[in-house]
Amino acid sequence: MKKGRLVRPFFCAILNHMPSITVTKNLVRELIVSRSAKRMPEPDLIMDDPDKVAAYTDAGRVKGVMAPVYLFHCAQISSVIRPGDRVIDLGCGPATQLGLVAQVNPECDFIGIDLSNEMLGKARTYIDDMGLSNVSFQHGDITQLTSIEDQSVDAVMSTVVLHHLPDTEALERVFAEIKRVLKPGGGLYIVDFGHLKSESSIHDFAYQYADRQAELFTLDYLYSLQAAFWKEDFQHVQQKHLADEASLYSTFLVPFMVAVKSQPRREPTRDILDKLALLVAEMPDYHKTDLKDLRTFFGFGGLKSPFLG
Repeated sequence: MKKGRLVRPFFCAILNHMPSITVTKNLVRELIVSRSAKRMPEPDLIMDDPDKVAAYTDAGRVKGVMAPVYLFHCAQISSVIRPGDRVIDLGCGPATQLGLVAQVNPECDFIGIDLSNEMLGKARTYIDDMGLSNVSFQHGDITQLTSIEDQSVDAVMSTVVLHHLPDTEALERVFAEIKRVLKPGGGLYIVDFGHLKSESSIHDFAYQYADRQAELFTLDYLYSLQAAFWKEDFQHVQQKHLADEASLYSTFLVPFMVAVKSQPRREPTRDILDKLALLVAEMPDYHKTDLKDLRTFFGFGGLKSPFLG
């Protein structure tokens, strides 16, 4: 079959889902340009500055611009954990993602691990305010999980954290530690930004909601996209350490997000489906558009979202 006959149906399907203008524009640009952007490690590898922590936290809470991203990842994580599981969240930050997952899955026990004391303070307060009793926290380095014993956790989650690492050697240490602490047959969901080829695309994504969020958050988002690892970096460490445990996925055609996920470990329950559907229904339209974009482009990349209906 000719290449054009294979590609056209994908483009027609994407167009039928009507992705946002920003995503469409950058999709086209990334497909036609050569790689020119370079990875730039973040200025602050540990986010301890109170103002930056506050800006990041506020933007990521339930009504913030990151809400659809957290909801998408919550649905993915919920498919790889089971009732009674002990789950660790690597780089939990202010616990917005962790709190949402723990709320939707109250029958699991969660441990949030982060190297920033400022973030952990926000996280503990947030979880207390939510009234959750199934979450605890540890101060620790995700490249050296010294407090976690071999094959002692049922599932590992980590969302949009790995770009904070200084280099690919640190990225490999994280994957090696996940392999060490995860039980055989355990659940896994790791997701982060993938590096884009063009600085213009990076800038467009970072500033698309600049009028709805604090300037510090916009700058943090920009630095995060610039610090993202390339898809091939994730492929290398996944194949080396977790080839039998999980598969690598990325958004279709342009890997602006990359995920490493194990096979689902349970079917969606009516309780979880209803909880997630209610959260979607309460979103403003522009958040629903962002959620649709994620589902569309990850879906065409092979990562489905059955827990989102």
